[in-house]
Amino acid sequence: MGLVRSMINLSYFLVFLSSFCLEFGHATDTITALNFIKDSETIISNGGRFVLGFFSPTNSTYRYVGIWYRRDSTTRAIWVANRNKPLKTTSGFLTIAEDGNLVVLDGEKTILWSSNVTSSVSNMSARLLDTGNLVLQENNTGLITWESFQHPSDSWLAEMKAGTNATTGKNVRLTSWKSPSDPAVGTFSAGTYSFDLPEAYIWNGSSPHWRSGPWNGMVFIGIPTMNGGYLDGINLVEDKEGSFYFAFDFLNKSAQFHYVLSAEGNVLKAFSINGNYWVVMWSSLMSECDVYGKCGAYGHCNPEDKPICSCLEGFEPKNIEEWNREDWTSGCVRRTPLQCMRLSTGGKDGKKDGFLEVKMMKTPSLANLSSVLEDSCRYRCLEDCSCTAYAYVAGIGCMLWTRDLIDLRKFSSGGVDVYVRLAYSDLDKKEEVLKVIVIVTVVIGMVLVMALCTLFLCQWRAKRKDNMNQDKLQELPIFSLEELASATNNFHQSNKLGQGGFGPVYKGKLLDGQEIAVKRLARSSGQGLEEFMNEVVVISKLQHRNLVRLLGGCVEGEEKLLVYEYMPNKSLDAFLFDPIKQELVDWKKRFNIIEGVGRGLLYLHRDSRLKIIQVVEFKHTFNVFAWNMLLVLTQ
Repeated sequence: MGLVRSMINLSYFLVFLSSFCLEFGHATDTITALNFIKDSETIISNGGRFVLGFFSPTNSTYRYVGIWYRRDSTTRAIWVANRNKPLKTTSGFLTIAEDGNLVVLDGEKTILWSSNVTSSVSNMSARLLDTGNLVLQENNTGLITWESFQHPSDSWLAEMKAGTNATTGKNVRLTSWKSPSDPAVGTFSAGTYSFDLPEAYIWNGSSPHWRSGPWNGMVFIGIPTMNGGYLDGINLVEDKEGSFYFAFDFLNKSAQFHYVLSAEGNVLKAFSINGNYWVVMWSSLMSECDVYGKCGAYGHCNPEDKPICSCLEGFEPKNIEEWNREDWTSGCVRRTPLQCMRLSTGGKDGKKDGFLEVKMMKTPSLANLSSVLEDSCRYRCLEDCSCTAYAYVAGIGCMLWTRDLIDLRKFSSGGVDVYVRLAYSDLDKKEEVLKVIVIVTVVIGMVLVMALCTLFLCQWRAKRKDNMNQDKLQELPIFSLEELASATNNFHQSNKLGQGGFGPVYKGKLLDGQEIAVKRLARSSGQGLEEFMNEVVVISKLQHRNLVRLLGGCVEGEEKLLVYEYMPNKSLDAFLFDPIKQELVDWKKRFNIIEGVGRGLLYLHRDSRLKIIQVVEFKHTFNVFAWNMLLVLTQ
């Protein structure tokens, strides 16, 4: 009996506990009328990727209901419910109202935000999916009547459809926060727009702020860095009713990855592996030229130019004063009216208009799509007086513009070749300028080629001459400058033997004790390397007992030196004009001197391998005596 009573009491306790959980608790990823969440509570998606709960932005005490990555340490919400009506206390809660809508209530149960589904029923629940999508669905049928992906804040997540519903006309757009601390709806919005071709836009209020360029089936052609695998599989989906939307799928499912529209109007591709550090992998606004219509009508922007804006060929600034102040919003106007415009206003007929090719461009906005083939695209534009430009792009087809060309930008790579309509006279001037450029380029090229050839020839000759000089020096022993400086006591004045036209001559002694005479080329002598080498060659090939013997040479930098055998008896004049020494030179020795001079000259003029045509000057000071008083000639 006691056991039965205990079992009954346990049953009552379990029923009470279940009722308590239904009243005050909640399921892991679901909210119902009974399983609501209060400020201190959260629900987590089934896969554990996302969290739904209450939060306060940076530098704010207001409370909001939002969704964020579970592993994001910053708790930065990717979706916010009560953006424009924050809670001022922590008394709020999120629940299912009696009419079946998902609502945010304050402590007095005032509705601050609602899913606002008009055809809702009472048997509803809200569930947080592992994609980050919060859905409101009927419990019996599972029919989804509302989802946060159709009412995004500032973030675009994988599997979120961004586009236009052809039936309802609703365009799913991101809206920026007012500031990093205020998630209220800001001034910028981002989404898709299809005038005739789908592309992505950022708006500042109702005015375009940035555009991606049309979609060609693989990429947005206005984003030159985009390729087929870029942004991890963005694709365009169109249904039979005419609705279209863009979606993307990130290959790395474990990573945290989404696009966010900043409070400054910039779409950023944010990526994080562990949630502690976020990396911006791409930004829509990389330079001033990314801002929509920066250079006005018929102006094109190039961030590498100074100034960045310039008019297309055949156009000029509409307001030159504003243009000079770098205010380019007024754009450019034609210099010459088009032929079809002149005809429509009763002007004279003239040659037909033509097209100027502008390469690697971001195509202008608001293009019309034509079904004609590439060969007919030019003709279709030329026959339509309102057509201002055309382009043919693979994956898109023939694009025609019938309005002013806005948002043109020059790319350094990629882009599209746009053909801008001009009057024939402007094209003719362009052709003349091109001819002049070609002629000048050819002339400059020829001059440069001739200059380079001359330079190479001079270098070749100099190298050849250096090689010849080296060959000449290799025929003689080579002394180093350091060796000769040491032998002459650094060319000390006390070792100076004399001075000639070539330069000073110094007495020296080598390390082995041999005495030498070192002839040093004076820089003021005017003799260059070539003359010096000629002297080396000539003297080295003259071998005679009555001629001084060349022992070697030295060429280092600006220094040029010759090394001779040393003649201790000095010059002949030291004996002829000295009152004491002249007695040593009797008539027999003088006869021998004359005979030696004759033999030396005879060798120079007739017997040597090198024929010496003329001795410019012959003095008694050029004759020196060896140890045995034998006359030796030197220059």
